[in-house]
Amino acid sequence: MPVDYFPFLSFPFLTLVPTSYIPLNVLHTHSFTHFNLFSSCFLPIFINSITLLTPMFHPRTSLESIEHGLQNQKLNKASCSAVLSLAYQSLGVVYGDLSTSPLYVYKTTFSGKLSLHEDDEEIYGVLSFIFWTFTLIALLKYVFIVMSADDNGEGGTFALYSLLCRHAKLSMLPNQQETDEKLSAYGVAKTAETWQSFELKSFFEKHRKFRKGLLIFVLLGTCMTIGDGVFTPAISVLSAVSGVRIKVAGLHENYVVGISCILLVGLFSIQHHGTHRVAFLFAPIVTAWLLSIAGIGIYNIIQWNPQIFHALSPVYMVKLLKRTRREGWLSLGGVVLSITGVETMFADLGHFSTLSVKIAFTFLVYPCLVLAYLGEAAFLSRHHEDIQRSFYKAIPEAVFWPVFIVATFAAVVGSQAAISATFSIISQCCAVNCFPHVKIVHTSRKIYGQVYIPEVNWMLLSLCLAVTIGLRDTNMIGHAYGLAVTTVMFVTTCLMTMVMIIVWKQQIVTAALFLVLFGSIELFYLSAAFFKVPEGGWIPLLLSLTFMSIMFVWNYGKLKKHEFDLENKVSMNRILSLGPSLGMVRVPGIGLVYTNLITGIPAIFGHFVTNLPAFHQVLVFVCVKSVQVPYVRAEERILVGRVGPREYHMFRCIVRYGYKDVPHENYNFENRVVSALVEYVETEGKDGDTDSENFDVDVDVSVPGGPAFKLQDYETKMVNSLKEIEESFVGCLETHSALKDESIQILKARESGIAYILGHSYAKAKKSSSIFAKFAIDVVYSFLSRNCRGTDVVLNVPHTSLLEVGMIYYV
Repeated sequence: MPVDYFPFLSFPFLTLVPTSYIPLNVLHTHSFTHFNLFSSCFLPIFINSITLLTPMFHPRTSLESIEHGLQNQKLNKASCSAVLSLAYQSLGVVYGDLSTSPLYVYKTTFSGKLSLHEDDEEIYGVLSFIFWTFTLIALLKYVFIVMSADDNGEGGTFALYSLLCRHAKLSMLPNQQETDEKLSAYGVAKTAETWQSFELKSFFEKHRKFRKGLLIFVLLGTCMTIGDGVFTPAISVLSAVSGVRIKVAGLHENYVVGISCILLVGLFSIQHHGTHRVAFLFAPIVTAWLLSIAGIGIYNIIQWNPQIFHALSPVYMVKLLKRTRREGWLSLGGVVLSITGVETMFADLGHFSTLSVKIAFTFLVYPCLVLAYLGEAAFLSRHHEDIQRSFYKAIPEAVFWPVFIVATFAAVVGSQAAISATFSIISQCCAVNCFPHVKIVHTSRKIYGQVYIPEVNWMLLSLCLAVTIGLRDTNMIGHAYGLAVTTVMFVTTCLMTMVMIIVWKQQIVTAALFLVLFGSIELFYLSAAFFKVPEGGWIPLLLSLTFMSIMFVWNYGKLKKHEFDLENKVSMNRILSLGPSLGMVRVPGIGLVYTNLITGIPAIFGHFVTNLPAFHQVLVFVCVKSVQVPYVRAEERILVGRVGPREYHMFRCIVRYGYKDVPHENYNFENRVVSALVEYVETEGKDGDTDSENFDVDVDVSVPGGPAFKLQDYETKMVNSLKEIEESFVGCLETHSALKDESIQILKARESGIAYILGHSYAKAKKSSSIFAKFAIDVVYSFLSRNCRGTDVVLNVPHTSLLEVGMIYYV
């Protein structure tokens, strides 16, 4: 195996990478000489080494592929100051959750019977567990391995699932086409197939039940991540505010809970301003917090126990388990709280670049948190009686109140990572028909992945207040939190193992080593967390079961509706038998018939023409569908094809969205469709196509060999006057001096108006269906359909031009 296959095995190799990928802005001031030396010599080496360490489990890496990866991250032209600036901004969103863990880790760990063992051996053992868990899971697994599996810069369980679905037929989404693989974001490299990859893909492709089981497994991780959005604000804010009782001993617990609830309401009330504004405000707070706890940690090490570094030896972990046995094993449910936030760090990856997140973690977050845990352990080794108040007791008297204020703000900030991740995940679930439609608001024009969901925001607030008021104990909340976090991490480990085999084409031995190493650690912690179910661990299980039931039933209903549409679509022979007039009067205008089908005539059309004697001069069957990519570029979004002979003037328009896109257009969707239709008509036949044999084939509007038509130029020139429209269109065509007759007819039909025809479907379970199916469809799915946002609202259809056709479909 070559050295560059595992770059971390050869440190001299790291210095051979050219540092010209990231040019540095060297300061020319004499007072910054040492900084210049560091930034010009060591920082480029670190950045390049991080880039090399990232694909250490990835297929064979060359310098060219490394350079290509840097180009994908858009950092090859960025200055060092720009990279560091982005890393600094990531602190306010990505690392707030992870950095506030010292508030409650030791307290929760020693909350059970382990508190009876308060000598140095137990404290050293807990510290050793914290250090190696933080190093192996957070640093090695997530920063150096898992972040390599980003999906076009997006992270999270859905990103891993998307990668798998693109490389194997695992997706439960309908309407997938071969033309989707031509998308620039699809990114499926044609590498040599291995027998391990082939066998694993064949197994899932042959067994639909296992594909459904994989989807449920992904939904489990997704629901547990949503649970993080509930527990993170509750435990962080309550832990921070409870520190005031150190100085005000007579303060009643109700006041602590009340202040925490006020802070939670304030936190969720500012979410509508958007993540980018929140990050700008929160980054200085997280930076001040990390530097504060690192400084206090150094002070406690020097003041109380300079020999605390000996506790980093793994021997103390073995000693802890030998001496405490079951109590020590159960205490690991508190140790795992030290890595809470690593999954949201991965889920929030799309808000920032991968390299900036890695630099922030390695340079600032990791060393500061390690020093904080070391310092707190040093204090505890000399003050066993303060085990339940160790964090605030370890703060020097002179700086207590400033640190308390920073801790309170940091706890509020720490909740932002989980909240942002929850918004991102639910928007992805909506895109792939795994969650009822909710209002999704883009809060930033520059960073497209930052979204805000009002319904989810207030739902999270209600649940956070219920947990805070109901439990009122950070130890019980910590038990619930630990179970949720560990479950998500294990789901990620399993998905990463499949990514290594199917996507990266790794040998089974490499994937098995990854699964055994990290999976065994997480299962070890998960087993301890499950014993805390009666003490608060039942809450994430109940929340996950509720959300999973909603997601699965909604997905089940959508798939059944699609199957009904496939079975009842109108045959092309019946349409052809009606003649060019389709058996009715063709009135002026364009009719957009929305359907879930990518081929064939939908049943809604047959139902409509049966009851009305007229239809529009130009018919367009519009199919809005999701693709297993995060984003679809605007120029690749629409596919246009012809349905039937040319004299029928019937077209099919497929509009594709990624799971991070919002299914409505910011620009005029009507002009977009009309321009795509005219471009298709003008370019039809230019690539060797003969007349109109294309009865139901989708063709990309960007036809090679066609006229150099600039769609964006045309859209900017689109005006109300038909004459000006024609003139602007002719100006955009470089090889044609006049439009075809059919193009003129389309433009005239556009001038007459556009009508939107949507099906208003009602699902009913068949009499022969099982009791589960009847309850799921007639009760749960029906309730969700009536109370979620309608298709017309999601697609931003103007109500003045909307026609709804009611239909009942039986599943």
